[in-house]
Amino acid sequence: MATPDEHAEEEYAEKEYADFEERVKRTIYIDHLSPVVTGQVIRAALSQCANVVSVEFVENYTIPYDIPAAALVELDDESQARSAVDLMRDFPFIIGGMPRPVRASLARPEMFPDRPSPPGSKMEFLWLKQGDPEYDGMSKLKSLAKRQEAENMALIKNILEEEKELAAQQQIMLDANYHKYDLLENIVQNGTIKNLAGHYRVNLFDG
Repeated sequence: MATPDEHAEEEYAEKEYADFEERVKRTIYIDHLSPVVTGQVIRAALSQCANVVSVEFVENYTIPYDIPAAALVELDDESQARSAVDLMRDFPFIIGGMPRPVRASLARPEMFPDRPSPPGSKMEFLWLKQGDPEYDGMSKLKSLAKRQEAENMALIKNILEEEKELAAQQQIMLDANYHKYDLLENIVQNGTIKNLAGHYRVNLFDG
């Protein structure tokens, strides 16, 4: 029979996990994020359909780059989470005027690094040595992890190259816009617009 202390601990564990499950329901998982995406960018992108409570970028320990590839975004409630996923499925992120598609889905418990253990669950550890039934399976997993790491690195390098090209395109757009505004300002300052307005009898101050 459980003691009062054990019963209290069990009740606390059940409440903690119930609260965690509610947090999962109102959280979305976003990946394929650009390295330049910040929490502020995500808040702005979702502001039309949801209130962002918190943004937690998921660290990728398999690569030597500190870039946001994925994020867990907690919203006010479950309905906002579903609306946000639908929105991001239909419309791309806009960063610096350029569309950037991302993937969004409802979060799952295993995505949270701080997830509590389900009440009543137990975790067991054991050392494996060659010849044990589980040894071959673990060796295959290790080999698969190495291959996945190599593929992941190739993908990250490709993303970084895309970001460099995107930054160059954005700079060209900014330079072109600056040139247009500079040209208009020069036209206004040297009186060309006033002369044209007088010629065509247009009142610049109407309206």
